Amino acid sequence: MMRSGMALTPGARLGPYEIIAPLGVGGMGEVYRARDIRLDRIVALKTLPAEWSRDPERRGRFEREAKAISALAHPHICTLYDVGDHNGIQFLVMELLEGRTLAAQLKSGPLPLADVLAYATQIAAALEKAHRSGIVHRDLKPANVMLTASGAKLLDFGLAKQQPAGAAIIEGATETGQLTLQGQILGTPQYMAPEQIEGHEVDARTDVFAFGALVYEMATGRPPFDGASQASRSVRFSRPRRLQSPR
Repeated sequence: MMRSGMALTPGARLGPYEIIAPLGVGGMGEVYRARDIRLDRIVALKTLPAEWSRDPERRGRFEREAKAISALAHPHICTLYDVGDHNGIQFLVMELLEGRTLAAQLKSGPLPLADVLAYATQIAAALEKAHRSGIVHRDLKPANVMLTASGAKLLDFGLAKQQPAGAAIIEGATETGQLTLQGQILGTPQYMAPEQIEGHEVDARTDVFAFGALVYEMATGRPPFDGASQASRSVRFSRPRRLQSPR
């Protein structure tokens, strides 16, 4: 039985992976709890449905995510185990993280200062690893950080830009960061740096801007900028929110 737009049902097989249950669906694909029948290991399986594979933008982002994650090995970045294609359905196999997203946690309000400092340190370490590997995440936000028993884990490199190692830090972007889908710049406006919103070149500093917004939200319980649309956020820098002490 299909649920919440999910296309695969429990018991379905993609190669050696057996679907157990759906975990979520979004603009970057569908995610399932699955079992690797060879190793008897529970994993997270992210799919790009066959109809989406015909979309060059979505297919390109999916392939970019696989390449980005495969280049990174870090305790605070979700690990990629495998990639595959089964009857036109592309998929990534990743470690299954038990916990909740930072976005879900923030619905209860700001985090204790000790947690803010711990998670910020871990996320910063993950970003440093990515940047030194030439990868700019470009979509750092609470929904892409998972809080687990072992700390914060950085997720979803679907918008990542891969450059020669070190270029993200030393030389900046080598090509523009304007990824579009149906005429829209991709990203999450609340956390996008000005150059990203305007479709200019991006580099590691773009992630640092988003990181600052993320830390602010962890400490205060709300994002630093008002406005719900990309257009409203494009003029946010002339109307900064007054800083308040964390509760």
